[in-house]
Amino acid sequence: MLPIYAVYGASGFGREVLPVLRETLSHFNIAFEKLVFIDDGANYKEVNGYRVCSYKEFLSFEASSKHVALAIANSKIREKLTARCQLDKVELLSVKANNVIVMDDVSMGAGTILCPFVTLTSNICIGKQFHANIYSYVAHDCVIGDYVTFAPGVKCNGNVHIEDHAYIGTGAIIKQGESGNPLVIGEGAVIGMGAVVTKDVPPNTTVIGNPAQLLIKK
Repeated sequence: MLPIYAVYGASGFGREVLPVLRETLSHFNIAFEKLVFIDDGANYKEVNGYRVCSYKEFLSFEASSKHVALAIANSKIREKLTARCQLDKVELLSVKANNVIVMDDVSMGAGTILCPFVTLTSNICIGKQFHANIYSYVAHDCVIGDYVTFAPGVKCNGNVHIEDHAYIGTGAIIKQGESGNPLVIGEGAVIGMGAVVTKDVPPNTTVIGNPAQLLIKK
């Protein structure tokens, strides 16, 4: 009996993650049919040649072990699925493209997804279930919490602390903080696409623009 592997989420991001996982598994001669999508809301049975099943179906498969990468953009749902998988003894996968650059003294929690052309420089601490989409980077002396999401092309400069469940939009730039006085992105904050963040962002707020300002909803 062989292990089975899945990408949870058959929509946009999941379809980008599966080829990265496939590339990793190819080094271990994992059979094609042992890699599937999980999507509880899908009304189709195949995507890009791979089977799509529900989580319940996935649990019913005969396998020596079960492994899942959570390719779900919504961090709150990622957190719920993490607890669900742990309860069902499904191992959470970390996925890293072959061309990702990771330098010195970088620690990462379980379930990290690093897409092609991501760079992590030195002395960085990253929590669990971090998503870094294509061409993003994290510079020296940054601390990133749990369930943080980077859209494509995020530029996070050095001495930045990003708290749990923050979302950083496509092409956003975060200014470098200072040693002992990091720039802080608060828990649950949303940084709009293309925003240039030059100062701390309070928790559970949204900032947009250059320089980034609080979004006031009318």
